[in-house]
Amino acid sequence: MENSSGHGSPVRLAVEPLREFGTRVLAGLGVPVEDAALVADSLVQADLWGHSSHGLLRLPWYAARLRSGAVRAGTEPVVLSDTGPLVLLDGRDGIGQVLAEHARRLAVERARTHGVGVVGVRDSNHFGTAMYFTRRAAQEGFVAVLTTNASPAMAPWGGREKRLGTNPWSIAAPGPDGRVVAVDIANTAVARGKIHLAHSRGEPIPEAWALTADGAPTTDPAEGVLGVVLPMAGHKGYAISFLVDVLSGALTGSAVGTGVHGPYEPDERSRCGHLVLVLDPEAFGDRAGYEARVRQLAEEVRSVPLAEGFEQVFLPGEVEDRAEAANLAAGGVVLAGQALAELRALGTSAGVPFPGEAR
Repeated sequence: MENSSGHGSPVRLAVEPLREFGTRVLAGLGVPVEDAALVADSLVQADLWGHSSHGLLRLPWYAARLRSGAVRAGTEPVVLSDTGPLVLLDGRDGIGQVLAEHARRLAVERARTHGVGVVGVRDSNHFGTAMYFTRRAAQEGFVAVLTTNASPAMAPWGGREKRLGTNPWSIAAPGPDGRVVAVDIANTAVARGKIHLAHSRGEPIPEAWALTADGAPTTDPAEGVLGVVLPMAGHKGYAISFLVDVLSGALTGSAVGTGVHGPYEPDERSRCGHLVLVLDPEAFGDRAGYEARVRQLAEEVRSVPLAEGFEQVFLPGEVEDRAEAANLAAGGVVLAGQALAELRALGTSAGVPFPGEAR
C-alpha cells in the first residue's frame, strides 16, 4: 500500500471482483443485469487504461442519480427518425453507457449496409469514456467518431463563468497488426474528473487547469471543481467545445450549454446528447490500401528522431494499451483515497460486499 496525503492508502484490486461489484450494485438499483455489466465494465476499463477520473470513482454518482430517478434504470430508446444511414433516438433519460452502446451497434449495422452510419441520441446521460465505444467499432473494422456534450465547466474564451461543458469526443480506427489507433479528449485543459480525482487523493492541481469562481488561477482542486476549468489550447479549445455542443446537443434536440446537467448532480435530468458516426473503409473501395496507408503513417511516426527527454513515440491509444497490460500483469487496478471510501460506503448501503471486505 502507498500513501495518499492523508486520504487513505491506495489498494490494488483484481478486475473481475470489481466488475462483479459494480454489476451487483447497479442491478440492486433496478438496472437489468446485462446493462449493469456493461456500465461496470466501462468503468473498470477506464481504470485499466489509467483513466481513473472516469473509472469506478463515478459509480456512487451514478447510483445517486438512479436512486433519485434522474436516470431511468430501464433504458428503452425510441426511434424518432430513420432515413437509412441516419437514425435519431430518444434516450428517455436512460443510462448513458447503454444508450451509447446501442447507438454504436446501430451505426455499425447501418455502415455495413450504406458505408456510413450516423446515430444521434437525445436526452441521454453521462456515458463514461468515449473511447470505450469508438474502440469497439474499430475492433470490428470500422472508423468511428463519437461526440457528447456535458454540464457547464468551461468559460467561453475571455469569460469567467461556466457556459460550456468539457464536451469530449473520440475517434478510433483500425490500425496496424490488428491493433486500434484512438484518441479521446475533453476540450478543456483537463477532464473535470481529473480535478475530482486530485481532490480525492488530496493532491494539488497544476495552475493551468482551472480558475476559482472569482476567475483567479488555483492549485486547489476543491476550488477548481467550484470554479472554471480552462480550455485546452486557449481559444481553440473553446471553439471546438462550442461546435461539439452543436453536434451533440443542438443537432439531436438535446439540451445545450447551461441546460445540460452532469453526473455530479444527484437529482437533475442530464438532457445531454450524443452523436455517433461510423464509416466502413470497405465502402471506399480500397480496404487493403487503407491498411497499407495507416501502416505507412504509423511507421513514419515511430521512426522519427526523438526529442530530448523522450524514449519513444507512441501511436494514439498505445499509452492506454500499455497501461492496461501493465495493470493486468500487476494483478488489477489501483483505487485510492476518497473514491475507495465512497465505494465501500456504497457497497454497505447497497448490501453488496466490496472486494476485499469480509463477506
